[in-house]
Amino acid sequence: MDEIDKAIINHLQGGLQVCERPYQRAADELGISEDALITRLASLLERGILTRIGPLFQIEKAGGAFTLAALHAPADHYEVIAAKVNALPEVAHNYEREHALNMWFVVATETPAQIFDVIKVIEQETGCRVFNFPKTKEYFVELKLRA
Repeated sequence: MDEIDKAIINHLQGGLQVCERPYQRAADELGISEDALITRLASLLERGILTRIGPLFQIEKAGGAFTLAALHAPADHYEVIAAKVNALPEVAHNYEREHALNMWFVVATETPAQIFDVIKVIEQETGCRVFNFPKTKEYFVELKLRA
């Protein structure tokens, strides 16, 4: 990453303006063209430096729910189990970890009660016990890169 990439990441963590051309506004604030900003964002995504660009919602305020969940997937069935978990539209993302609970994923639902329904489906589909780790406190984490 060069200094412009770092400046883009730092700047966009503050959010995009709600306007007709939010990327143009951000580009103007960064002193680059809108095309350059979009090209650099695409490159950051392609290189895996960023995994997504999008809003963060406090889904609970809209009546929905998120939870962090984990399970142990035997190594010889890991990919099959991951495919079953990831096939559910309520699974936002999934991470493999070196731990007894080696598959961690986020479940997002329209209502808090649906979390338990999705966990039950995952357990039935995979044959694995799912551990539910609901959020107990909200934290705001921001990464600022030195330019």
